Amino acid sequence: MLLLNMKKERENLGQIKRRKGVVMDIKRITSGLLGFPLVLIVLIIGNVYVVDIALAIIAILAMDEYFNAIAKIAKPVRWIGYLSCISIALIHVIPEEQLVTTSILAIPVLLLILFIQVIVTEMKTSFKDIAYTFFGIMYVVTLLMFFAKINGMQNGNILIWYAIFAAWGTDIFAYFIGKHFGKHKFSKISPKKSIEGCIAGTVGAVVIMLIYTYVANTFWGMSYSYLAIGIIGIILSVIGQIGDFAASSIKRYVDIKDYSNLIPGHGGMLDRIDSLIFLAPFAYVLFMFI
Repeated sequence: MLLLNMKKERENLGQIKRRKGVVMDIKRITSGLLGFPLVLIVLIIGNVYVVDIALAIIAILAMDEYFNAIAKIAKPVRWIGYLSCISIALIHVIPEEQLVTTSILAIPVLLLILFIQVIVTEMKTSFKDIAYTFFGIMYVVTLLMFFAKINGMQNGNILIWYAIFAAWGTDIFAYFIGKHFGKHKFSKISPKKSIEGCIAGTVGAVVIMLIYTYVANTFWGMSYSYLAIGIIGIILSVIGQIGDFAASSIKRYVDIKDYSNLIPGHGGMLDRIDSLIFLAPFAYVLFMFI
């Protein structure tokens, strides 16, 4: 009788887990279906200034999630972090010839302000606090700026979707294939990710990018090389997955599952864009060659 009851309990637990998995899938799909059209509208209808403002808002949300996460171990200087996010909206306002100089000076100016904060507060704001703050700005703001730079390139409204497909295509295929066919775990940093899922994510992203290339070449007069796009797709997909693991390593360090519950089924804004912002600088450089 005891063995029978234990078997029934295991079956009930299995059913509960499957139901939770189905509910989670439904939430992920629903959030994606609702969120993707919004991204589509902003990128297609909006000019570079509208996109920059949208990215600045996204950066503020992501930065707030990052600050809330590390608040368990440090006291971030929030005001300078949020102010840095707003700077994304000015990327295409500042003249191009001055942008490089401004970007180079931004880092020492940022460090100057942070150490002034330490001095003014008589070390109530510690070196650890400004170190975590500085990293957050480099991680969220600097990386996201490259996404805005891609959008400002020649044919940027077309190229930007390669970055999106590389990141989100990888996420989608890795999640669903890994969930149903993943047998070999990839890393303790993110225990649910499998080698099968990572490979499937890259293959899926490259396939989507090649299909998109056919559309761009056939209907929009582009002449992108399928071989070049395939190679770029592999590189960006792999980098994006490293970005995903990087975000997971931060969450493990501060002992949280998600950065927030802003997007049902996905977690927070930073959970959703972690791979995208990580590959953005590399995408910007690679797109110069096509």
